[in-house]
Amino acid sequence: MKKETLALILGGGQGARLFPLTLHRSKPAVPLGGKYRLIDITVSNCINSDTIKIYVLTQFNSASLNRHIARTYRFSRFSDGFVEILAAEQTIENKNWFQGTADAVRQIMIHISDLNPENVLILSGDHLYQMDYREFIRHHEQTGAHVTVSVVPTDESRASSFGLLKTNDGGQIVEFREKPPADQLHTMRVDTTHLGLGPGDAERRPYIASMGVYLFKFDVLRELLRDGKYVDFGKEVIPAAIDKYQVQAFLFDGYWEDIGTISSFYHANLDMAGIIPKFNLFNADAPIYTRARFLPGSKLIDCHIRDSIVSEGCILNRASVEHSIVGIRSRIENNARIEHSLIMGADYYQTLDELEMERRRGLPWIGIGEDAIIRGAIIDKNVRIGANVRILNEAHRDHYDGENYYIREGIVVVPKNVTITDGTII
Repeated sequence: MKKETLALILGGGQGARLFPLTLHRSKPAVPLGGKYRLIDITVSNCINSDTIKIYVLTQFNSASLNRHIARTYRFSRFSDGFVEILAAEQTIENKNWFQGTADAVRQIMIHISDLNPENVLILSGDHLYQMDYREFIRHHEQTGAHVTVSVVPTDESRASSFGLLKTNDGGQIVEFREKPPADQLHTMRVDTTHLGLGPGDAERRPYIASMGVYLFKFDVLRELLRDGKYVDFGKEVIPAAIDKYQVQAFLFDGYWEDIGTISSFYHANLDMAGIIPKFNLFNADAPIYTRARFLPGSKLIDCHIRDSIVSEGCILNRASVEHSIVGIRSRIENNARIEHSLIMGADYYQTLDELEMERRRGLPWIGIGEDAIIRGAIIDKNVRIGANVRILNEAHRDHYDGENYYIREGIVVVPKNVTITDGTII
């Protein structure tokens, strides 16, 4: 029987850097681009690369992710493909939660062993990129590598955020340092022209950064994780593998973004609404899959829409939307203005009776009320924004915890299911 590649998508820990979007959900379940979730990006990369045996590892707030996976990824009964959640679980041998990325894989090793794959592909659930893993696997096999690390060239301003590495002329990794401090960066500076970059680009991006995308021969992975002393891939497993095995670098020079912070998440989303976005949702050769919701087309009544994405199932009444993303089932009322913002939409529609009852009670409807102005904000799902609300952060706060809202990196975030009453100013 032909041995295949098994993909493991690491759902991450508590997701503190994406709080409050991770208040009620795990990182991979955070909505993206109006209709998707973060997990859809990595799972779609796998499916488009013919890697269709996929485990997703989670341990925090995984209920919504479980529902999304179960409702979205159902392969044909004639296929042996699957996408399954593996949450942290106590066993006779282990009573602990996942202690790190490598420990998470170690704890589910019994499930990997049942499949006995030839290669194990380790992926992250909070990165935004489109990659054909078949090229990655082909490079791994052609070089005879035990481990292959996908890398991107990067500049000095971002280098400290990543694991940095050096390679020899054959592409073999000879040194790896996880997130070196700024005063030690110069020791990891290399001539990236040997990766195929032109002289000007190589001068601009003189560091080789790990994407956190690893391909292991299964036997090598099992051996590296056998004794339990390594809990993290970047800090421990990869440096240990360099000392003992052939570890190769694979250059990925397309768009790749770690969207694990509020700022990076916000800017990566808004870029999708640009004229030529860095991440192409319209690539027919590499579609992004998500749950089929069978929603009607959006209804826009006398609206002004500029440089924006409006997802399906929305109702916009005489609204102005500029450089923003409007998520599924969004309702935006008369004269509301949305600028440079993410409106994540709603999980359900309110009935006409519910709308009438809430109007009598003076409650805002789910959506954006009349004459509201929202600028530079992220409005999570099922939020009720009342009439004449102003969300502008005019005080220019960088970090603040308010009543029913948070400010992170200057961006106002209104959590899921919150009500902002009429006339509120943020």
